[in-house]
Amino acid sequence: MTIYSSAYPSASTSRPPVALTIAGSDSGGGAGVQADLKTFEAHRVFGTCAITLVTAQNTLGVQALDYLSPQLVRAQIRAVLSDFPVCAVKTGALGRPELVQVVAEELRGLGLPLVVDPVMLAKSGDSLLDAEALHTLITELLPLATLITPNVPEWAALQAAGAPRALPLLLKGGHAEGELVTDELCTLTHSLTLTAPRLHTRHTHGTGCTLSAAITAHLALGQDLERSVRSAHAYLQAALRRAPGLGAGAGPLGFWE
Repeated sequence: MTIYSSAYPSASTSRPPVALTIAGSDSGGGAGVQADLKTFEAHRVFGTCAITLVTAQNTLGVQALDYLSPQLVRAQIRAVLSDFPVCAVKTGALGRPELVQVVAEELRGLGLPLVVDPVMLAKSGDSLLDAEALHTLITELLPLATLITPNVPEWAALQAAGAPRALPLLLKGGHAEGELVTDELCTLTHSLTLTAPRLHTRHTHGTGCTLSAAITAHLALGQDLERSVRSAHAYLQAALRRAPGLGAGAGPLGFWE
C-alpha cells in the first residue's frame, strides 16, 4: 500500500530535502543510524549522518560497544552542515556527556527543527546513555528540541533526573499494558492522542528510532509538527506489519513501502 508517494518531491524536477541523524551504528541494521537512513529514504528525504558510537549488535543484543571521539563527532556534523542544505535533525544514542555537549554546541543557534530521541537502553536492555550524559542531555540538548520522543521508562528517568515537565513531548506508550497503544503529543501549541491496536510480535527492534526518524523526515518535507507526528505514527504501524521476520530475537521492521 502506498501511503505518501504523492507528497514526495521528484528527483527529476527538484532536489530532495536533506535530514541529518546524529546517532549510534547498529550492525544488525534495525535501529540507530541504519534505521534512520532507511526511514529517510522511504520518505524520499536524503539522509546524512554523524555516528556517535558503534555497536556489534544483532536481534539478540549488543555484544560490544565503542564510542567515537568528540572531535570526530564534531567533524562529521560540521562536514555535513557545511555542504548540505539540512532541513531537519534528529539525535539518537549519544552515550557520553562529552558527545552530548558537542552535539548541543554544533546545533545551538542554527534554528533547525530538532527531534531528540533520548535513547537510554537498547531493545535488549543494554545501556546506551550513562547518568552524567543524561544530566548533560537535560541541561544542554533538550532546550534546543522541537520535540522529544521518550517512551514511558525514559520519560520517568528524565523526570527523576530533573527534566522540566513543559518540554515539547511525544510520550510513546508501547511499554504500557493493554490492547491499545497510546502515544500522547503535548507541546505549548499541540495536544494530540494517537492510538493503535497492539501488534503481538517480537519484531519491534528500532521502533523508537524509526518513529523519530519519520517525524524528522516529515519536518524536512516542510510539514508542521502535528501532521509530521500523525504521518510518522501511520508509517510506524505499517512498518511493524511489514517486518521481514529476520533474526532470532527482537527483529527489525519493514522500512519500505
